[in-house]
Amino acid sequence: MTVQGPALRPYLPADAPRLAAIFREAVEELTIDEYDEAQRAAWASAADDVAAFGARLGSMLTLVAAEDGKAMAFASLEDNEMIAMLYVHPDAAGRGFAPSPQTVSARNVMAAASAPAAASGSHAASHGWTKPSSPMVSEMPSTMK
Repeated sequence: MTVQGPALRPYLPADAPRLAAIFREAVEELTIDEYDEAQRAAWASAADDVAAFGARLGSMLTLVAAEDGKAMAFASLEDNEMIAMLYVHPDAAGRGFAPSPQTVSARNVMAAASAPAAASGSHAASHGWTKPSSPMVSEMPSTMK
């Protein structure tokens, strides 16, 4: 029996409310050991304006990982080379839902002949997808910590 991972598909504008909720819940729940309450609230507030959040996702190559048709994670590739966003719903954390930098890059290569992607993110976020071979170009600036 073959076990398949989550279904990956392109972002659709109708995904904005669900992905904004995933973003907020991931920040508020999965980074609790790394950031204090005020820092998490400031970070999560980036999704308060769902229309603007959706426009940002739409301006990048954004892939959505779904289970039974419900979005559980997403990753956005900015300028065809940098993973700008990679968030997983807390219920899906550790279950293989986060598209890896290699997956996002591979999908983009097929779609736009891009070079392999790297990522910039928080230390807490990297636990979900980094391997020794996964490039972590930079960590979130300390002003966000």
